Amino acid sequence: MEKFSEVNGLTDGEFSFIENQNSFYLSSIGSNGFPYIQHRGGPKGFLKVLDSKRVGFIDFSGNKQYVSVGNIATNAKVSLIMIDYPRKARLKIYATAEVIELEENPELYDSLDLEDYKFRPERMLVLHIEAYDWNCPQHITPKYTVDEIETALIPQQKYIAKLEREIKELKALSNN
Repeated sequence: MEKFSEVNGLTDGEFSFIENQNSFYLSSIGSNGFPYIQHRGGPKGFLKVLDSKRVGFIDFSGNKQYVSVGNIATNAKVSLIMIDYPRKARLKIYATAEVIELEENPELYDSLDLEDYKFRPERMLVLHIEAYDWNCPQHITPKYTVDEIETALIPQQKYIAKLEREIKELKALSNN
């Protein structure tokens, strides 16, 4: 049975988890009563923890469908699912969404802004957290990004380069 974890606020563990995500799934409810689930992505940390009861992000220009934003206009209840595949961890957040136009709150925009990332902002979303829950990791298959794989391979690549230098030196010595 699904359980809600009533929150007094996010802890340092949730802060760290959220700030290291490069994507999440956002579920909103359409006027037809059905859920709509949308993938949201960006650079690591694009979803920002504003305080222990709020997270927010800049809504980038995208496919111009505006389904989630339209749904939120009629029903502000949303869910987020964030998955850290390598660590087999999943955090679910239940929240009330607030859509904020860029010119309405320049201070908020500054706190959500992303350095060194090119994007066209359309609006901001602040999610007022009502509950969250860590889900069972049992069936999460570990998956890795290209950056994670490349980082993991650096020691092996250095070792191979060292061995190749040694082979080259040994061949040069044997030819003399």
